[in-house]
Amino acid sequence: MHTVLTRGNATVAYTLSVLACLTFSCFLSTVFLDYRTDANIKTVRVLVKNVPDYGASREKHDLGFVTFDLQTNLTGVFNWNVKQLFLYLTAEYQTPANQLNQVVLWDKIILRGENAVLDFKNMNTKYYFWDDGNGLKDNRNVSLYLSWNIIPNAGLLPSVQATGKHLFKFPTDYATSSI
Repeated sequence: MHTVLTRGNATVAYTLSVLACLTFSCFLSTVFLDYRTDANIKTVRVLVKNVPDYGASREKHDLGFVTFDLQTNLTGVFNWNVKQLFLYLTAEYQTPANQLNQVVLWDKIILRGENAVLDFKNMNTKYYFWDDGNGLKDNRNVSLYLSWNIIPNAGLLPSVQATGKHLFKFPTDYATSSI
């Protein structure tokens, strides 16, 4: 005859095994879904200034200012296994010093149940757009991408990039107004 502790241990072990199988089944039901959607990004105002970077050195570096419009509908991304989305807007460009530069300019967290239809006009960037030199002035290959990380209830944490992107260029002269 088994003791109360032995029967309790068997019950808890069986319950945890069933819960682990159910969690894995929940993960499998959404792992192969396509979470991409289209995003419409446009720049409204773009300028670049050459200012001293007091955080690293006293050398002058390029500081970009971007105002953008963003329209996208992320309601199709949400399902029962998505708790929240961490959205971020990334600028990607190339300079003679660096083959690939990526700078996060803006981010937002959208929880399940919140409005997932974004229609932002004249948004300023949330973070500084610093270059580690003077690679922004007259740069013609700056791309804006909207990406997001999916925070699920169970499973992997996928990083997804929207299907739309926006190319723009910085002006050939520096802005003369003060910061």
